[in-house]
Amino acid sequence: MTGDHIIKFDRSSIYQNENLILANVSFPVCKGEFVYLIGKTGSGKSSLLKTMYAELPLRGGSATVAGFDLAGLRRREIPLLRRKLGIVFQDFQLLTDRTVNENLLFVMRATGWKDRKEMQKRLLEALAKVDLGNKGNKMPHRLSGGEQQRVAIARALVNGPEVILADEPTGNLDPENSEGIISLLTDISKTGTAVILATHNYSFFGKFPARKLSCENGRVLED
Repeated sequence: MTGDHIIKFDRSSIYQNENLILANVSFPVCKGEFVYLIGKTGSGKSSLLKTMYAELPLRGGSATVAGFDLAGLRRREIPLLRRKLGIVFQDFQLLTDRTVNENLLFVMRATGWKDRKEMQKRLLEALAKVDLGNKGNKMPHRLSGGEQQRVAIARALVNGPEVILADEPTGNLDPENSEGIISLLTDISKTGTAVILATHNYSFFGKFPARKLSCENGRVLED
């Protein structure tokens, strides 16, 4: 990895199955940087994010994410890469039959945590960061949409990620809750975790200005 770059794509090709979605993709992202990934639906934003967390294989060019070479990534290395990433989806993807605390503990157990005391400490820290310290025993359906997305962000934070990848995280939220989520993610970036936020809601740019990468016509352009 070069310098302070936590992500670096160089002449990369992004494929979905056999279809070339984005060609000649080249850009860096620095540690602690907040970056918007913009573009119309179907322009390749999600495919690019999926390549970053190795759901889609890199098929051409080179790319590094959190110290991992995506071009040479082995299947057994994918869980190690994902421990360095926090992934936030539009539809929350919480386990609806478990409390907030249990949702976070499930992820921690799945990524190799063993010490119960340490797990509890990290869980409380993550919930405090998203201002949900008193909601740990609630079931997800008892929370508002904005609170459920904050739980999803807390879940993304439990492993102390170097990068958060957020794919349309405000897509199911009203404007007030949406602003709260963007504010939270910008605050997280200021603590040293890079955040890449895919969105087609351009109303955020005035209040939360940041660098923009635009997916259009099969390319990724600096906006």
